[in-house]
Amino acid sequence: MEITREVIDWTMGQGFEQGLLTLFCRHTSASLLIQENAAREVRTDLERYFARIAPEDPKAYAHDDEGPDDMPAHLRTALTAVQLSIPLIAGQLALGTWQGIYLFEHRRRPHRRSIAVHLLGE
Repeated sequence: MEITREVIDWTMGQGFEQGLLTLFCRHTSASLLIQENAAREVRTDLERYFARIAPEDPKAYAHDDEGPDDMPAHLRTALTAVQLSIPLIAGQLALGTWQGIYLFEHRRRPHRRSIAVHLLGE
């Protein structure tokens, strides 16, 4: 799920001109990514790739407390990131033209997710 607009709105509301924004996902089965936000196929290809390298295979994992997508979700999180740092320069996040910020959900059923946001600067 793209969260770029929400992050930009929050950051702009702080009134800082320079600084460093940190985002931290408080979960072990979801992660944060900066990725292309123009072509939907990029996200589709990423999801397919992670399904291949961490498949839902009940025979492959001992941990399945919350179902067959439980351990694959932890593996996918381990291979990505739960924390991002983005510079704030002249009042703008220093994202590239085609970069968006994403909460990358690794579970099949919807979950309520929490992201800690911290801005250090002036």
